[in-house]
Amino acid sequence: MKREIENLSCTEWFDCTVCDFLFPTPNIADLASCVLFQHNVEASIWQRHVENVRTPARFYFQIQAKRMLAYEGQVCRTVKNIIAVSDVDAERMRSQYGAQRVSSVPTGVDVEYFAPPAEAPRTADLVFVGSMDWMPNIDGAQWFVREVLPVIRKRKPRCSVAFAGRKPSRVVLDLAKEPLIQVTGTVPDVRPYLWGATLSIVPLRAGGGTRLKIFESMAARVPVVSTTIGAEGLPLDNGTQIHIADEPQAFADRCIELMEDEAARLRMAQAAWDKVSSHFSWEAVSKEFERLLQ
Repeated sequence: MKREIENLSCTEWFDCTVCDFLFPTPNIADLASCVLFQHNVEASIWQRHVENVRTPARFYFQIQAKRMLAYEGQVCRTVKNIIAVSDVDAERMRSQYGAQRVSSVPTGVDVEYFAPPAEAPRTADLVFVGSMDWMPNIDGAQWFVREVLPVIRKRKPRCSVAFAGRKPSRVVLDLAKEPLIQVTGTVPDVRPYLWGATLSIVPLRAGGGTRLKIFESMAARVPVVSTTIGAEGLPLDNGTQIHIADEPQAFADRCIELMEDEAARLRMAQAAWDKVSSHFSWEAVSKEFERLLQ
């Protein structure tokens, strides 16, 4: 009986096999029968590091980008189907890898779970939520503190910032040496850091996929200021549901505007919550994911 079980393929045991992220694919014997749930275009992350780094590490990023491009392309052309998290990523996999069977489903958020309480303790003026051992987040945190925060503090010298996320690298931990900057490390619940902040910032210059942290902030009714890459693939109205800016001065200006105008913050928070609750709740997204698996 044991030998018979070992000889069965995944398709004989399950209606569908889903590989969550690219990295577990070496463990799947029959990729041709597998659906790849692709949260990012991984090679694009490495390539964006190449574009943003001017140190000797750039050579390392170039090698990794080339290797990832080859491996990711091979997998994308082999699997039964790919589910991307945005139309942008889906089109990139078609054009970059020649993948023929690609669909997309948006990232979902538990709107009720992130609903704010009537009152929440103050955490910081600005909060950046995410895993602080992920290279795009590390780069984004450094860029914000080095390039954007000094501009903000010319107008608001007491502006405080919290970086809330697990496993902060030494580079991120060192940011807390600056005044009014907090690096939390792993926290049991990230929601209080959103509820207690004035704004949520997403200062990413690399990365792929879509940013669940943006939808979580919007569900928590916290206005968001992001870079274009930070909000890439999200169907949001810039200026109404989110502020998007890429240059340090523009990013700082958008933050200052919202920090100084409570009515504008409330309008943006409401518009963003309306969008998330109607289009990106777990119920709506899970139904679409299930349809694609069929």
